[in-house]
Amino acid sequence: MYSEYDGSTHDYTRKSGVIHTEVLLPENAPAEYKNRSVLWNSVEQSERYKTAQLAREVEVSLPRELTQQQNIELARKFADEIFVNNGMCADICVHDTGVGNPHAHIMLTMRPIEKDGKWGQKSYRKNGKKIPTVDWNDRDKMEQWRKAWSEFCNAALENQGVKNNIDHRSYERQGNEQIPTVHLGPAAWMEKKGFKTERGNINREVAVSNNELRQIKGRIKKLKTWLYSQPFEQIEKAPSMSDVLQNIKITEQFRSNARKIADLQAFANVVNFLRDNDLGSVDELADKVTDMQQSQYDLAGVIKKHERRLATLDLHLHNVKIYDDSKPVYQEYIALPKSKRESFKVKNIAALNAHETSHQYLISAFNGRTTVPSAAWKLERKKLRSERYELCDKYFSLKADVKSMESLRRGAERFMGDIAPERKAHRKNEKSL
Repeated sequence: MYSEYDGSTHDYTRKSGVIHTEVLLPENAPAEYKNRSVLWNSVEQSERYKTAQLAREVEVSLPRELTQQQNIELARKFADEIFVNNGMCADICVHDTGVGNPHAHIMLTMRPIEKDGKWGQKSYRKNGKKIPTVDWNDRDKMEQWRKAWSEFCNAALENQGVKNNIDHRSYERQGNEQIPTVHLGPAAWMEKKGFKTERGNINREVAVSNNELRQIKGRIKKLKTWLYSQPFEQIEKAPSMSDVLQNIKITEQFRSNARKIADLQAFANVVNFLRDNDLGSVDELADKVTDMQQSQYDLAGVIKKHERRLATLDLHLHNVKIYDDSKPVYQEYIALPKSKRESFKVKNIAALNAHETSHQYLISAFNGRTTVPSAAWKLERKKLRSERYELCDKYFSLKADVKSMESLRRGAERFMGDIAPERKAHRKNEKSL
């Protein structure tokens, strides 16, 4: 692509994984805009200010369950119906390197096109106020576009008989206590080849945490269901915790010596649990289950918050590394006379593109700063990781409490004669032995 703005030529012919490129045009757009070089040179010429925004990029992850051709059609249909039908020119580029990360980049124009084929105004002034001519920059649009993409994907998956669905909302908005994973991006290729990466390690830690949290949630839910389903009002006297402990102790005499040692430790843990929580009745036990359920919910919320922030910090620092590694090449490039820059750029296009991409990312992450706050980010990441270990300790403590509660539940069931027939038969066999 030749840039009329600075007279440079951008060569992307060696870019791997590009399986489809296309420019989609709205009504009134000149046919020559099908050539992306013509389109984007025209966009550049239409702007008067050097600070003008030339384009908006939308990146979408494509379903791995679909074939390459199906994903191309999905990206085309989405861009055409959501963007082009609303007056935007859409430059589509679909990537699939075969490592499980198919995605599409959609570059969109910012100005409407008038009936005569010329670029229209982005805004006009009325009574001293700036009024936009189109609503493409409205904050609500992002939510609408994300929702539309999930609907397009789900329709395409359903059409192919795939039951998996995607949801544009975060786990938090869905009411799901699951911790989100981070996007692997280029690391997906390394992971597929069997090499562990930092982002892959984050996802493996998240998977373990999610599994543990699901187990805790399920076990607490069973405890609560059992407690609140007991007809205590029909029982003349609900069991005290000492009654329950006695029933736990009685069953030990029918077990092997090795099992008795383990039971003794478990019994001691239950006694300590009751003492530490000052529990003397089944009613108090029920209240404790409710507290544990709330603790589990709060713990999941804090862990999710930490995981999201750690993922963001890791992405920040990943871009800092790319920026620092590619900076010498960029400095060498700008130090050259203009006549020698083009040949240097062709040879070092990957490093220069990486430098520019990481630079733009870091600018967006500065949050008002004028320098890269990498030291602050590293310090915050260290602090959050330390706090995460503390949260894990709380989790294991909660897990131990749940185990003690389950022992108490079994003891209470035996006291109230609520033992399943097969369990009674098993105990009878134990006695006969």
